[in-house]
Amino acid sequence: QVQLVESGGGLVQAGGSLRLSCAVSGSTLWINAIGWFRQAPGNERELVAAMSSGGRTNYGDSVKGRFTISRDNARNAVYLQMNSLKPEDTAVYYCNVGGTYSISTYYPSPANWGQGTQVTVSS
Repeated sequence: QVQLVESGGGLVQAGGSLRLSCAVSGSTLWINAIGWFRQAPGNERELVAAMSSGGRTNYGDSVKGRFTISRDNARNAVYLQMNSLKPEDTAVYYCNVGGTYSISTYYPSPANWGQGTQVTVSS
């Protein structure tokens, strides 16, 4: 059974940075595609960033150039570096492992979600 635990969220001022982490257990991370999603109140969950098992990446249009997804297969961990944060980045952020990566999107695995970590960006 795959377990995902996100951490690193918090309150930050606009223009600041945060680094989210996702600890993965029960899965061999290096063979899997990974993704970060976010959900703000009243909104649907949206894809933020994704990475294939081979290291290719794609990003949501609103975060391109500001966010970077990465992975450490030895540590079984996934990261999301978020720079130049904006108030509209405020949301709960979730990681997902084992979905299907494509050049333009990532289809999440329905079973492999963490509990999420809250990111709040003040203006």
